[in-house]
Amino acid sequence: GLTPAAVIADIGSGTGFSAEMFLQNGNTLYGVEPNAAMRAAGEQLLADYPNFISIDGSAEATSLADQSIDYVIAGQAFHWFNRARAHTEFTRILKADGWVVLFWNTRRSDSSPFMADYEALLQRFSHDYNEVYHTNIGDKELRAFFSSEHCTLRTFANPYQLDFEQLLGRTLSASYMPNIGDPSFPEVHAALRRLFMAHQEEGRVWYEYVTELYFGRLA
Repeated sequence: GLTPAAVIADIGSGTGFSAEMFLQNGNTLYGVEPNAAMRAAGEQLLADYPNFISIDGSAEATSLADQSIDYVIAGQAFHWFNRARAHTEFTRILKADGWVVLFWNTRRSDSSPFMADYEALLQRFSHDYNEVYHTNIGDKELRAFFSSEHCTLRTFANPYQLDFEQLLGRTLSASYMPNIGDPSFPEVHAALRRLFMAHQEEGRVWYEYVTELYFGRLA
């Protein structure tokens, strides 16, 4: 039922990647992001879209008007939310027939020797991987957030190829990994290089995701 007339609230809009496809569709979109640096990056990326409104807010306190939103979306962000408070806030801002759409890419950690070795590397070097990785929220918790009878799951295979610099960027974009400037970064970089060289074909590796999308109405 999505049309260009729908008003979207992108919660945890970050650097703007999930917002852009809706803006291209003609939708008015409120990008709600609590992190100042990520919000600034999103504002820069989406500066040419007059239908983008940047909001300094959070899932629990969006500052949006009551019953003003047709679709609440969250791309790769739901695991950061206080679910009870977010549920209350989404119920407040959504129109009576509004939808919540939650989506993310889940790494297929056992789909190939490369993906299995990559998972082991993340486990070895991450600061708090097991605490913050989004798969800690399962189907049961997600269906409880909606109501079981009003929640639908769709999945889509989403593999793509990466060269080493792209793999490094993908790895460093995770909040749980040491970044440039961290004392352990040189070791991470060297281990990732060895992993890449062991599995690459013609300078690339297959990085395998499945995109999971939950959508429904709130109880």
